[in-house]
Amino acid sequence: MDLAAVRWFPPVRVVRAVELVRSALTKLTQLIAPSPVNVLELATGSWVTQAVYTATKLGIPDALAGGPLTAEEIAEKVGADSDGTHRLLRALAAKSVFREGGDGRFELTAMGQSLRSDAADSVRPLVLMIGHPAHWEHWGGLLYSVQTGKSSLEQLRGLSAFDFFEENEEVAQVFNDAMTVTSEMVIGPVLAAYDFTKYRTIVDVGGGHGRLLAAILQQSPDSRGVLFELPPVLPGACDLFVDAGVADRTEAVGGSFFESVPADGDAYVLKNIVHDWPEEQAIEILRNVRAAMPDEGRVLLIEAVIPEGNGEHVSKWLNLEMLIQTGGRERTVGQYSDLLEHAGLKLSRVVPTIGPASLIEAIAR
Repeated sequence: MDLAAVRWFPPVRVVRAVELVRSALTKLTQLIAPSPVNVLELATGSWVTQAVYTATKLGIPDALAGGPLTAEEIAEKVGADSDGTHRLLRALAAKSVFREGGDGRFELTAMGQSLRSDAADSVRPLVLMIGHPAHWEHWGGLLYSVQTGKSSLEQLRGLSAFDFFEENEEVAQVFNDAMTVTSEMVIGPVLAAYDFTKYRTIVDVGGGHGRLLAAILQQSPDSRGVLFELPPVLPGACDLFVDAGVADRTEAVGGSFFESVPADGDAYVLKNIVHDWPEEQAIEILRNVRAAMPDEGRVLLIEAVIPEGNGEHVSKWLNLEMLIQTGGRERTVGQYSDLLEHAGLKLSRVVPTIGPASLIEAIAR
C-alpha cells in the first residue's frame, strides 16, 4: 500500500487564482440579483445539505454507477418512493449533482461521482457526517453557542464531544469515517508542499491510526517515526504500518498529550489537534511538546488557517463547527503566532497547500 504516492497537484498560486475568479463571479452574480433572492439562497442552504445527505444515505450515486436510470428505476433500487425520488433528483440536478437527459433518465455528474462509495476521491463519509441527525442537532444549537461562547453539543448531550462519541458507537463510527476522508484530503497536498526528509525522527502527536505518519515515512526513507496516541487507538496502526512497509521504522507509544509526549523528536507533527481545544488547553498541549523537543526541533501544525479579510474560505465555517462541537477554534496566522509564543515557541513560516489545510512551522523561542 503506497500511501505516499503523491499525484500531480497544480501550483498553489494557480489554485488561488482560480478561487479568486470563482469568488469574483459569485460576487458579480450577487450584485446582479435582488438582495432578497440572495438572502433566500443563503437561508435555504440547509435544504441543499439535507438533499445531498438524503441522496447519499439512500445510495443513489452508487445506484447510478452503471449508467443513467429513470427515477422509478432508481427508487426501486434504493427502496424509496418514486415520486419523492424524482423530486429529490430534480432538485439536485439544479445543483449539478445529477444530470437529467432528454429521455428523462438521470446520470451522475463529476460531483455526483464523488458521492459514490467506491470512488477514489469519495467524500461520501463526510457528507454522511454533515447531514447526520445528531450533527444536525448540534448545528441547530448554533444560536446557543454564539450567545454563550460554549459548545452546543455539550449543552445538548451533557457530555464533552469526545465522551459523547465514546458512548455512542454509531455516531462515533460516522465521525471517524468522516475524519479519515478529511485526512486523505490533507495528506497529498501536505506531502506535495513540505519536505519531511530532513528529519531523522518524526513524532506524530495524536496521529490516530498513523496514516499521515506512514505516508511521510514512505517519502522519507531515512526517517523513523513515533506514533503517539491514546492506548486504545494504537492497535489499529499496526497493520497499517506493515501494509505501508514502514513497520521497521515506527514505534507506537501510548499516552495523553495533556501529560507529556515522547522526547527528542526532530519534528513534532500535530494534524487537526490544536483546533479541537480552547486557548488554555491548546497552550498546555504545545508546552508539553516544547518540553519534549530539543532546541533545534520543529513543531509542525497542520490546520486550516483563517485568512484575513472577508473572502470565502472553508476555515471560517470550520471555525463555527469547532465552536459547536468542542469549544475549540480555527485561527488566523496572528492567533497562531500568539498561541505559540505562550507555549515557548515561535512561528517561523506558514506553508500553504492546495487543500483546505496549511502547515504552520514553529521553532523554539
